[in-house]
Amino acid sequence: MNAAMIDNSTRAEILVQALPYLKRYYGKTIVVKYGGNAMISDDLKEQVMEDVVLLSMVGIKVVLVHGGGPEMSDLMKRLGKKPEFVDGLRVTDQETIDIAEMVLAGKINKSLVSLLQMKGGRAIGLSGVDGRMIQADFKDDRLGFVGTVTKINAEPIFTVLNQGYIPVISTIGCDKKGNTFNINGDTAAGRIAPAVNAVRLIMMTDIEGIRKDRDDPSSLIPELTVSEAEEMIRNGEISGGMIPKVRCCIDALNAGVKATVIIDGRVPHATLMEILTDEGAGTMFRKD
Repeated sequence: MNAAMIDNSTRAEILVQALPYLKRYYGKTIVVKYGGNAMISDDLKEQVMEDVVLLSMVGIKVVLVHGGGPEMSDLMKRLGKKPEFVDGLRVTDQETIDIAEMVLAGKINKSLVSLLQMKGGRAIGLSGVDGRMIQADFKDDRLGFVGTVTKINAEPIFTVLNQGYIPVISTIGCDKKGNTFNINGDTAAGRIAPAVNAVRLIMMTDIEGIRKDRDDPSSLIPELTVSEAEEMIRNGEISGGMIPKVRCCIDALNAGVKATVIIDGRVPHATLMEILTDEGAGTMFRKD
């Protein structure tokens, strides 16, 4: 419906219908993993930031965790360095981790903070190195400075939230020896969500959710239990790059998050649809 066609009575009714959801989430924390095409399209980027600011202004604490793989690959190519991957993870030598810090903790992080503030929000950019928030160790010798998360120190995030700001987190990790690591964004979000006592983890992707038939968009499954998701992984209905995303959702549930969801970041205002309606905007995962 075109906004110009909505009369004041309809606007008021929409707000009233959102009231139960606003009451449910007021004062609670949600974690949004932001990535995919929603980061590439300027229009979608603005809409995602509008959603985050709106939720923050009505009393919902939002932690925004972002990736940036495509922009990182683009800069590597412009610098004459070919991106390499093993099992879907970027091979990260010393030069590549330097690029990752520049792109993730620098350009992307600060541009998102700026955009949130332009939309009327209050935001502070953090990387996983700040306050040793994302502590990590080497994941695989073949991958170089790709990290596996060993611990989340949520204190810097709570400090920012308690001052009324939106934390915007780039997924660069660190260890006690001064090494920095490139951390998979989905994995980081899945570990951060229980650490900040989030009631909901929202994972933005480039597909509408889990399909019963991967080639049929109409076969979207709106809700799955952990055991149902595990069975779909075993029989191959969930495969490829979707497996680690689903695993992150399951791990977050097992660590205390009440619900996790995979939504289509290409859909305008998908985050608001997920939080403020019964229908939601993707596939929700719950414990059995």
